Parts: sequence; C-alpha cells; structure tokens
Amino acid sequence: MMTLMYMSSSLVWRPRDPKQGSSPLLFEHNKLINSELFRRNRNLRIRCESETKELQIRKCSPILENALISGNGALTCKEWIAVPDIWSTSAEKFGDRVALIDPYHDPPTNMTYKQLEQEILNFCEGLRVVGLKPDEKIALFADNSCRWLVADQGILATGAIDVVRGTRSSAEELLQIYKHSDSIALVVDDPAFLNKISGICQSQVTIRFVIVLWGEKSRIENAEAFEMPIYCYKEILDFGIESRTALLHSKDNREQYTYKTISSDDVATIMYTSGTTGNPKGVMLTHKNLLHQITSLWDRFPAVPGDRFLSMLPPWHAYERASEYFSLTYGIQIAYTTVKNLKDDLRCYQPHYVVSVPLVFETLYSGIQKQISSSSTVQKFVALSFLRISYAYMEAKRIYEGSCLTTSLEQPPYLVSLFDWLWARIVAAILFPLHMLAKTVVYSKIHSSIGISKAGISGGGSLPSHVDKFFEAIGILVQNGYGLTESSPVVAARSPSNNVLGSIGHPIRQTELKVVDAETDVVRPCGSKGVVKVRGPQVMKGYYKNPLATRQAIDENGWLNTGDIGWICPSHSRGRSRNAGGVIVLEGRAKDTIVLSSGENVEPTEIEEAALRSNLIQQIVVFGQDRRRLGALVVPNKNEILLEEKNLSSDSDTSELSREQVTNLLHRELKKWTADCSFQIGPILIVDEPFTIESGLMSPTMKIRRHEVASLYKEQINDLYK
Repeated sequence: MMTLMYMSSSLVWRPRDPKQGSSPLLFEHNKLINSELFRRNRNLRIRCESETKELQIRKCSPILENALISGNGALTCKEWIAVPDIWSTSAEKFGDRVALIDPYHDPPTNMTYKQLEQEILNFCEGLRVVGLKPDEKIALFADNSCRWLVADQGILATGAIDVVRGTRSSAEELLQIYKHSDSIALVVDDPAFLNKISGICQSQVTIRFVIVLWGEKSRIENAEAFEMPIYCYKEILDFGIESRTALLHSKDNREQYTYKTISSDDVATIMYTSGTTGNPKGVMLTHKNLLHQITSLWDRFPAVPGDRFLSMLPPWHAYERASEYFSLTYGIQIAYTTVKNLKDDLRCYQPHYVVSVPLVFETLYSGIQKQISSSSTVQKFVALSFLRISYAYMEAKRIYEGSCLTTSLEQPPYLVSLFDWLWARIVAAILFPLHMLAKTVVYSKIHSSIGISKAGISGGGSLPSHVDKFFEAIGILVQNGYGLTESSPVVAARSPSNNVLGSIGHPIRQTELKVVDAETDVVRPCGSKGVVKVRGPQVMKGYYKNPLATRQAIDENGWLNTGDIGWICPSHSRGRSRNAGGVIVLEGRAKDTIVLSSGENVEPTEIEEAALRSNLIQQIVVFGQDRRRLGALVVPNKNEILLEEKNLSSDSDTSELSREQVTNLLHRELKKWTADCSFQIGPILIVDEPFTIESGLMSPTMKIRRHEVASLYKEQINDLYK
C-alpha cells in the first residue's frame, strides 16, 4: 500500500487543535492536495527532513457511515455488523418520530430518530478530531441520559471501546477501573462529578483529554490546573460537523485515510461486574454479543412503533443497555426518569413498558399496600377481600391453563388431571365475576397511577413470589427475565403468552441452557437442582487481562458457568404443568449457599424474600455458615415499627422503643412471614443504618454485598452465638 508522508510546513496540512476555535477543516492542506505537483506525482513518496505522517486507519460502522466509506476501499453491507449500524436503519424507518425524552437535564431534550443518528455521527467524528483512535479504550463515567447514549454509540462507531461506570461509584473504584482497563481518555457526566474525581485526573493516571456531557466548563474547579484539554459536549459535536462536512464534500480529504469496517467480533465495550463477591472484573462484550440481544428479544417483548418505555436504570448496567438498544430498533419512545420522579412519571407518561430491577417492583408493591392500609376500615376491607378473591381466581386459572411448576418427572394420571382441570374451571368461573368487579372498583385506580399498560420487565435479581402474584392478581403483566453481564445479559425470559410464575421462562433464541452437578459437571435430569450453564452468541469474549478467570468461567466447549443454582421444569402432556415444561427456575447463588454445621444446605434468598414481605423489615441478610442454626442482620423500618407497636400497645407514648421491644417485634414478624420456609431464623442483630452503595455494602446494581456485611459485623454475629 502506498504511504504518503505529509511535510510539516506552511504548505501542508497539520491536525487542528480543536481548542483553537471552529475555523474550517480544509486549511492549507487543500493547497497541496489540489496542486499540480500532487496530481502529477500521486504515486511518488514525498520526502522531507521535517516531520512525516502515514495514512491514518479509520474504523467505521459500515451501515452508519456508508456515505463516508462507500468507494473508499472499505466493504459495505446491508446486514448489521456493528452496533452503531442500527441507528441508520432506525432513522430510515422512524425518521421524525420522537426517540428520546430527557426532561431532567439542562437543557431538557426531545430527540427524533433522525436527530439521534446525526448526533451520533457528529459525536463520533468529533472524537476522531480530538484524537481517539480505533481499538483504544475510553472511560465513560456518567449516568443515564440521551447524551450518554450518543457518547456510547459515538465511541463504538469509531472502532474504539468504551469502559462504562456510573457516578455513584467511589473515586477509588473508578480509578481502579480506569487503570485496569488501560483507558486513555475520560467522558464524565458533569462538572460536579469531574470536581469529585479531579484527584484522579490530575495525579494518578494519564488522561489525553476529558469530555463533559452536561453543564458549563466554567463550573469546573481549578480548570487551569488540568494538564489535559477539556471539551464540552457541544464542542465535540461542532468538531464533528466541520470534519464530516469537509470529508463528505472532498474526495481528496477522504484519501488521507485507509478505511476499515468494524468486525462483529471486535470488542465493543468493557463492563465491570458489580463486585458483590470481590474485585470487579472487566467483561469484554463484542458487537456480535450485543447485536444478538437486539435481534433476539422481540419474541419476549413484542413492541411496536409508538410504544413508550420508561428508563430509570443506570445504562452501564448490561440489562438497561440492551433494553435501550433493542427498544430503539423498533420505534419505541424512551422517556428518562429517576427514582425520585418515578411515581410522577408513571402517571404522566403512562408507559407501555417499564424495565427495572425487582427492588422497583417491590417498592411499587409496598406503596400500594401502604395506601390500602391507610384507607378507611371499609375501603381496606373491600380492597383486601377483592385481592383474596383475585389470588384464588388466578391460582385456579394457572391450574386449568397448565402453567404450574413441578419437579416431578412422572406424568399425572389421566383421571386425576381431568378432575383437577374441571375443578379449577368451576372455581375460576365462580370467582371470575368478582375478579372483574375488583378490576373495575379497585384495580383500575392502581392501573392509572402505575400506568404500565403492556408489561413490567423484571431482571437483575430475584423477583419475590408475593410481588409476582400481586401484580398478576391486579392484572399488570410482569415478565421475569434472567441474565448476567457476562451474557450481554439476557439468557432467558418469560413471554406474555406463557408467563409461568416463579420461573425465568425459556431460553431466548440461539441460547442453550443446562443444569449440571456442581462437583462432577454431569448434566442433571429435569426437576433436579444443579449449577446453571449457558451457551450462545451472547456469551462474552472473556475477562479483560484475566485469562485465568475466563477459563474458570467458560469451558473449552463455550459453556458459561453462571454460578446460579436452578432446575428445569419437566415436560408433561397433561396436568397442571403441561404448558410449563422447559422453563427454568432459579433458587439462589451457588456461592451464597449456607452450609450449617449439621451439613444441611440453605439458600438464604428464599428466606430473605419471605421476610421482606413484612413492612417492618427494610433490609435483611441471613447468615449461619458452619453454625447450628441461622441468624439474620435486620434493618428495621422505624416508622412502621412505631405504628405497629402503637396498634398493639395501650401505652400512648410509643415515640421511643427499647432495643428489646424492637427485637421481640421483629422475631414475631420473621416467624410469621417465614413460616413456610424450610428453615427458620434464630438470633437476629438489629442494624440501625441501612446498607447503601455509598457505604460499600450494596453494589451499584443495588444488591447487598452479603460477604462485606458479614465481615463488617463479624464480632457482633459471633456474640449472638455465645
């Protein structure tokens, strides 16, 4: 390949320093490119004693940047190869339809599909102007917003790799991620966050440049102390617009580069795990991994153009990220919200879909229960009576529809199945009118306040069965799904037509799943518990710079060890489980299993979920490894504790309760709500301060880090067993 060496003189092109303003990109290099000398001697190597520069390689998203690379040596195609390819297709299909609504940033933003495509293209080109090269890593430490999506896709479209994390992580954790990932630059949420981590930027790592997505650079403290250039979002867009204009209107300008299309096997992003059981590991996800999610989820979530999706999870969470990519390929409108504004936005936007973690659905459930409890005696009686009727109706409906779980491999006798079906039909027929009346009188008000008209999609954790059954009873579809960061993330999900409660549904397209014995790796029969393993196009390329951990997670045949305990529901041709065959049921993490001194294995998740049904318990962690019996750390809901004690006690002064009174009350609650569990809780330790992300006792995905909690309270736990 011919190599051109550009002379560093006043007659030739020099890369512009974007900080010098927005002068045209053509500059003096056009004098050389258009000169007779250059045209006559195009096959010659131009030599000079001054600085020389070879043709730069440009990696491009083949469909998104088709206009740029067409005729310039790079292969073009009609099928998606890289994730950014989806934006060109969506812009063509949905054009002026609103794609993104972002009301809580300044300025508030509404962006159409065409505008989103152009913004991504401009940001991508702006990144090239400021020096980002293909295959380099750039840290994207920011929260959910329309500009996060533009930055993410702009980075990927250059052929670079983004390393993502949110602003709630500690500066130490972000430093570790930045250094471990070999990032060369930084994209941050706003000046306030940059001020927070300024120590990292100025002393401990090398940063080529910083981009601030929101806010003014004038709000950066001691900006003059930064040794690297700092750009705002609009500056990057302006650089991109200028450069794209120059390239698109001049073939000679395009010939400064060698063009290469991004490969589907190229790493697109590095997503660090939450680190609930140790240091975070960098999960390398390829364009192929992410595209599999985009093309495989419609079977489970049959969205149509015009549907609205309320987005509140952090986008560095693989679950939220895949959901956004998928939604925007089907013409769905995404409205961004926050935990603080969720209740109002549910009522305002009336979303068709809400994608969130179980904690959000638990919060909605608790809010409704609290509203019912605070109603008048008559209203409370009516609401609770209707709920009991709806629970019974739905249970009968599940039986005659054949969507109940079973671990039995034996087919139920024909006559037993027939009688079971007839009895369930009769019960359902009797209760149906009352259930419909409940929908009109009570549930319609709940629907108008929650607004979820198609489905709530729950993932990223275990959905408690009481929450699952409650939403089913009031007629709000909640589809439970399952996945890991290492699988991009979705592995399985329940479908609207076969929403088997208590399960995570069937595997999605092109995905294999098996349950194996933890010690022998032998496949377990249906109905038997074991470790869940997954294989499919969504399984990660590996952990960044950690081949040992990669080999431990993925075997030579491509099976990913999820570390979760589960079983597969046996297939029956008749009976109450005839339509549940093949669904997967999870029962906790293998590494979370508690082994008592008696040798009995206990899955703490089941007990914790049951205990959290009590409105007196805010958080709970069950412990008991190598002990005779289980114990628990409990964070009480103080306001509810006082109300409960006031109802039970004749003493009018219940503003303060002794530790013993609270302990006794919580013991009664635990006994009540965990009565159906295989194991009961013995001693409890009351913890006044909730476990939070800031304290390091919850992961950024809002999962309690049980090992850190147990370590912090080790001495108090030991005292409980003395």
